Amino acid sequence: MSGNKLLALFFLSVIVIGLVAPFTFLKVEKDRKGIVEVTKKTRKESKTSPFKPDIKKVIEKPLHQVKLPDFSAITDVNAKKKAFFDFIRPAVVKKNNELLAVRAKVTVWLDNVLLEQQLTLIDRQELTGLAKRYRLSKDESTLFQIKELLVRIDIVPTALVLVQAANESAWGTSRFSRIGLNFFGIWCYQQGCGMIPAGRNTGAKHEVAAFKSLESAVSHYFDTLNSHNAYRAFRVIRTELRVNNQSLSPQILATGLLPYSQRGADYVVDILKMLKHNQRYLINDMEK
Repeated sequence: MSGNKLLALFFLSVIVIGLVAPFTFLKVEKDRKGIVEVTKKTRKESKTSPFKPDIKKVIEKPLHQVKLPDFSAITDVNAKKKAFFDFIRPAVVKKNNELLAVRAKVTVWLDNVLLEQQLTLIDRQELTGLAKRYRLSKDESTLFQIKELLVRIDIVPTALVLVQAANESAWGTSRFSRIGLNFFGIWCYQQGCGMIPAGRNTGAKHEVAAFKSLESAVSHYFDTLNSHNAYRAFRVIRTELRVNNQSLSPQILATGLLPYSQRGADYVVDILKMLKHNQRYLINDMEK
């Protein structure tokens, strides 16, 4: 893809993102071994007081039954990165394969509708379910729904998912990833849906989502990028790559992730740097 087209896609993502609501993702807290960190007030007092503060440490039990590698205990950086990617990768590959299977079925529906052939009752029921899952209006025409589903039901390059997981979870050492299998900084808004962030503002009600399995956490991440309005630019870029028979480059698609973090462009730059610096571990994941 030419540099001009890449630049045009980047600015397209910026324009579209400016029109949509920001996404509710949270940068993870980096602590160790499930120990809740002390409050900001206690930290400030500890700097000025000559005495060691009496800090009560609360050990949090995991909210899942998955046996996680102890990434914080792996001191060799290369070994830690490989172990982390190897742990996350199977769930990502599985989800991408599922999406490709569904996408193939929706493509057949499109061909049938364009040929003015009726969908079967089973196909129509499945179409209704997919439209609901991917937040499409039930009032739209069948043709519109199918075309829009092909925009939303598609893969996210494995390499991009892996570096985002590494960034958001501090390579699997964060409290949220260890306690709640939340490797993607995902928020939720129902009481008891996850973990309360240390230092949450007074009056705030959000929690950091907790999951029972790695597969469910990965699936939630994919559903968010493929259906939330904040990621319309991401999906437009992906669709343009498809239309032009270009590979789904994680570097190009990363430009559609500006809403993922309050850090905006700085966050995207970090993801691009991680893609570059970890190529040796992602050689088979870059454009899938």
